Amino acid sequence: MSFVIRTLPLVACADSLPLMETKSGYNALMDEVCVGRGWCGGIVDGQPSHVDDFIPESGPVTADQFVEWLFMADGMDPKEDPSKWQKHVQGLREAFIRHMGHDIVDASLLKWALD
Repeated sequence: MSFVIRTLPLVACADSLPLMETKSGYNALMDEVCVGRGWCGGIVDGQPSHVDDFIPESGPVTADQFVEWLFMADGMDPKEDPSKWQKHVQGLREAFIRHMGHDIVDASLLKWALD
Protein backbone atom coordinates (compact mmCIF):
# COMPACT_ATOMS: atom_id res chain seq x y z
CA MET A 1 0.00 0.00 0.00
CA SER A 2 1.35 3.42 -0.85
CA PHE A 3 0.22 6.89 0.02
CA VAL A 4 0.55 10.08 -1.92
CA ILE A 5 0.89 13.19 0.17
CA ARG A 6 0.13 16.42 -1.59
CA THR A 7 0.91 19.78 -0.17
CA LEU A 8 -0.85 22.92 -1.17
CA PRO A 9 0.80 26.32 -1.07
CA LEU A 10 -0.14 28.40 1.93
CA VAL A 11 -1.47 31.75 0.87
CA ALA A 12 -2.42 34.32 3.45
CA CYS A 13 -3.61 37.83 3.19
CA ALA A 14 -2.65 40.31 5.90
CA ASP A 15 -6.33 41.07 6.40
CA SER A 16 -7.05 37.44 7.22
CA LEU A 17 -4.41 37.08 9.93
CA PRO A 18 -5.51 37.51 13.54
CA LEU A 19 -4.30 40.63 15.27
CA MET A 20 -1.82 40.02 18.05
CA GLU A 21 -2.79 41.85 21.20
CA THR A 22 0.12 43.82 22.56
CA LYS A 23 -0.01 44.21 26.31
CA SER A 24 1.86 46.90 28.13
CA GLY A 25 2.27 48.26 31.62
CA TYR A 26 0.24 46.59 34.32
CA ASN A 27 -1.55 44.26 31.90
CA ALA A 28 1.79 42.92 30.65
CA LEU A 29 3.14 42.67 34.19
CA MET A 30 0.14 40.67 35.35
CA ASP A 31 0.27 38.48 32.26
CA GLU A 32 3.82 37.52 33.19
CA VAL A 33 3.55 37.21 36.97
CA CYS A 34 0.00 35.88 37.23
CA VAL A 35 -0.65 33.92 34.06
CA GLY A 36 2.94 32.95 33.34
CA ARG A 37 4.29 32.41 36.85
CA GLY A 38 1.15 31.80 38.91
CA TRP A 39 1.64 34.67 41.39
CA CYS A 40 -1.56 36.66 41.67
CA GLY A 41 -3.59 35.37 44.57
CA GLY A 42 -5.48 32.53 46.10
CA ILE A 43 -7.60 31.64 49.09
CA VAL A 44 -6.11 33.05 52.29
CA ASP A 45 -7.79 32.35 55.62
CA GLY A 46 -10.84 31.10 53.74
CA GLN A 47 -11.20 34.31 51.70
CA PRO A 48 -10.28 35.05 48.08
CA SER A 49 -7.22 37.25 47.82
CA HIS A 50 -5.64 38.99 44.82
CA VAL A 51 -2.64 41.28 44.55
CA ASP A 52 -5.00 44.06 43.39
CA ASP A 53 -6.50 44.03 46.91
CA PHE A 54 -3.23 45.39 48.32
CA ILE A 55 -2.58 48.21 45.84
CA PRO A 56 -3.55 51.68 47.12
CA GLU A 57 -5.31 54.21 44.89
CA SER A 58 -2.24 56.43 44.66
CA GLY A 59 1.20 56.99 46.08
CA PRO A 60 4.57 55.44 45.37
CA VAL A 61 4.83 51.66 45.11
CA THR A 62 8.21 49.98 44.93
CA ALA A 63 9.00 46.77 43.11
CA ASP A 64 9.78 45.21 46.48
CA GLN A 65 6.38 46.22 47.90
CA PHE A 66 4.61 44.78 44.88
CA VAL A 67 6.50 41.49 45.22
CA GLU A 68 5.60 41.34 48.91
CA TRP A 69 1.92 41.87 47.99
CA LEU A 70 2.14 39.04 45.44
CA PHE A 71 3.31 36.72 48.20
CA MET A 72 0.69 38.02 50.65
CA ALA A 73 -2.07 37.47 48.07
CA ASP A 74 -0.97 33.83 47.92
CA GLY A 75 -0.83 33.59 51.71
CA MET A 76 2.93 33.20 51.78
CA ASP A 77 5.80 34.99 53.49
CA PRO A 78 9.10 34.91 51.59
CA LYS A 79 10.93 35.94 54.77
CA GLU A 80 10.13 32.58 56.39
CA ASP A 81 12.58 30.79 54.09
CA PRO A 82 14.50 33.43 52.10
CA SER A 83 16.81 30.99 50.34
CA LYS A 84 13.82 29.04 49.03
CA TRP A 85 12.06 32.11 47.64
CA GLN A 86 14.96 34.38 46.60
CA LYS A 87 14.91 33.25 42.96
CA HIS A 88 11.17 33.95 42.75
CA VAL A 89 11.48 37.31 44.52
CA GLN A 90 14.23 38.41 42.15
CA GLY A 91 12.35 37.29 39.04
CA LEU A 92 9.14 39.03 40.13
CA ARG A 93 11.05 42.21 40.98
CA GLU A 94 12.73 42.18 37.56
CA ALA A 95 9.34 41.69 35.88
CA PHE A 96 7.95 44.74 37.72
CA ILE A 97 10.83 46.92 36.56
CA ARG A 98 10.74 45.58 33.00
CA HIS A 99 7.01 46.16 32.52
CA MET A 100 6.51 49.28 34.64
CA GLY A 101 9.71 50.97 33.49
CA HIS A 102 11.14 51.77 36.92
CA ASP A 103 11.55 50.28 40.38
CA ILE A 104 9.11 52.85 41.86
CA VAL A 105 5.84 53.88 40.20
CA ASP A 106 2.67 55.61 41.31
CA ALA A 107 -0.02 53.16 42.38
CA SER A 108 -2.40 54.71 39.86
CA LEU A 109 -0.34 52.99 37.12
CA LEU A 110 -1.00 49.59 38.68
CA LYS A 111 -4.48 49.31 37.23
CA TRP A 112 -5.88 47.15 34.46
CA ALA A 113 -6.19 48.85 31.07
CA LEU A 114 -9.57 47.77 29.74
CA ASP A 115 -9.16 49.30 26.27
